[in-house]
Amino acid sequence: MLFNSYIFILAFLPITLIVYFLLGRLNQRYPLNKIFLVLASFVFYGYNNPRYVPIILCSILVNYLLSQGMLSLNIKPLRILFLIAGLVGNLGVLFLFKYHDFFAENLNRALSLNLRLNYWVLPLGISFFTFQQLSYVIDSYTRKVPRYNFLDYALFVTFFPQLIAGPIVLHSEIVPQFADPKNRHFQSDNFAPGLFAFARGLFKKVIIADTFAVAVEAGFLSATSLNTAEAWFVALGYTLQLYFDFSGYCDMATGIGLMFNIRIPINFNSPYKSLNIREFWQRWHITLSRFLTNYVYFPLGGSRKGMVRTCFNLLIVFLLSGLWHGAGWLFMLWGLMHGVMSVLYRLFRKQFDALHPALQWLITFTFVIIAWVFFRAPTLQDAMGIVRSMFMMNFGPLRSSITSAFALPGGFHPGYNAIYMMLWYLLAVGACLGLPNNFETTMSFKPTLLNAATTVIMLVYCILSLSGVSVFLYFNF
Repeated sequence: MLFNSYIFILAFLPITLIVYFLLGRLNQRYPLNKIFLVLASFVFYGYNNPRYVPIILCSILVNYLLSQGMLSLNIKPLRILFLIAGLVGNLGVLFLFKYHDFFAENLNRALSLNLRLNYWVLPLGISFFTFQQLSYVIDSYTRKVPRYNFLDYALFVTFFPQLIAGPIVLHSEIVPQFADPKNRHFQSDNFAPGLFAFARGLFKKVIIADTFAVAVEAGFLSATSLNTAEAWFVALGYTLQLYFDFSGYCDMATGIGLMFNIRIPINFNSPYKSLNIREFWQRWHITLSRFLTNYVYFPLGGSRKGMVRTCFNLLIVFLLSGLWHGAGWLFMLWGLMHGVMSVLYRLFRKQFDALHPALQWLITFTFVIIAWVFFRAPTLQDAMGIVRSMFMMNFGPLRSSITSAFALPGGFHPGYNAIYMMLWYLLAVGACLGLPNNFETTMSFKPTLLNAATTVIMLVYCILSLSGVSVFLYFNF
């Protein structure tokens, strides 16, 4: 089920909220509200494809049993066996569904093999709930987790606002909040800013990101024949589409969490304001960076074993980040590009930081734009075609297939579509750089008449604009 769908906005969310808080008030002895929320989350997850549900259910059962085994056993060799089973099991399932066909296809091509392809449909959110449970399994081995009951663990994994596209939360960030008795009851102080955040995220996705998506799709379909102006608008368009798509999802997820009195950790913090690549990754997909830092970078030695080893560790982490995003060479290339940029920043940090902040931002943002081209392009030829056109200096008019997405309703003055498009881009970049992030806006929210009117207007406008449901980009990862 998608956040930006009629069934979710008009039925699932209000019904779930009402029943959850009614159960919280009517029964204090048994956690019926938690049981209901777990079941509702399974309905949310399996709405479009019920075959996904047994996969995540088995994953939850196995990981919980493994974690309980490690928390109970004092014999270290047995705990190590349980840990290995957890690592192999989780990564093995992720490999089978997400990476098997990619590697089999490449081995077939390179070695003339005849490995069978599965053609399995990728379960929604498998990268997210696999990493989330991996962190719990590893922390169970090191005895960093308390002994939760199965219901609390299942709720930690399945809580629907963060189930499909993150953030990758830690048990300590979610379970204690559900255990707090006061969170069982409806709180307007949380619901009001939560609804506002949800409306703002919906607006970012439906109105802004999906508009840029039309121009981006048209541009990438003509990737090898764009002029310089078109190439820059397409590359920047995808940069903005992905920003408002992911930012919108994070706003909606945190907003829904607040409606349930649950504060989901921040996962997106105005990344395009970054002055260097290190800061970018401290602001973009924060919980993924945290996972890779804690469970890959530090175990590899982090920065404790000299500069050469540090640079190697950075490259490994970013290659894994690229591979996590998708089973494809361009995803790995995108990860490698960020890894190389991170290594260069590590080596020349003093010289880079001495530059004027405006120049630091320009270099970082330009790199991010170019790297996103490889992330989005279907083939290396298409990516190289766009990047080549960006620097060929062969300026020309913008084709109508790119500008038409920004036309005013009713075909008003179609000759001015390019001007309207430039205005969209300026406003979008200005919003990325000038507006506060979701956390700051939510924390400073006041239940004023203006905020109430703004929330209603955004919700109504977005619901009326849901002519075609589009998935969030991170659903694919």
